[in-house]
Amino acid sequence: MTTKNRASNTLDRSAGVPPALSPASRWSTLVATFFGIGHMHPGPGTWASLATVLLWWLLTRWVSSPWQPTTVCLLACLAVAAGIPAATRVSRAAALKDPQFVVIDEVAGQLITFIAVPVAWKSLLLGFILFRGFDIVKPPPLRRLERLREGVGIVLDDVGAGLYALACMHIVLHFGLLK
Repeated sequence: MTTKNRASNTLDRSAGVPPALSPASRWSTLVATFFGIGHMHPGPGTWASLATVLLWWLLTRWVSSPWQPTTVCLLACLAVAAGIPAATRVSRAAALKDPQFVVIDEVAGQLITFIAVPVAWKSLLLGFILFRGFDIVKPPPLRRLERLREGVGIVLDDVGAGLYALACMHIVLHFGLLK
């Protein structure tokens, strides 16, 4: 992308009014901010994770138990597949490597945490705490994943945090520690 093209993708705030967004840019912004949740303060990532937990809990009211692992896997894959290009486009437009308002990565990681995990208040709470902890601390090699280019780096470090949280969840479940 040339400098001229990159400049035309950033928001012009000189007049106080952002330029009209193209439909693709609007869609990218909706996806990247998880329908605006990324603009909530403080801690937009925590709000996105909490919203994901609540939406997953609501969705499981309509999805039977045998289909829940498949459903959460598909939703996580959808969040990653849509999130990488959306995060790339929005980070380019904002001229930031990892804008705090891009939270689709938290959605993907939080969903991964619940793969094949029974839906109960204790497991949802523990999954939320574990994912947020791993996402914030970023144990090795998650910090290295952030260095990947654009949306790939934005999303994959949270996918890794979700995988760490998923592993911990299954260890806790295996040993029956959530009774």
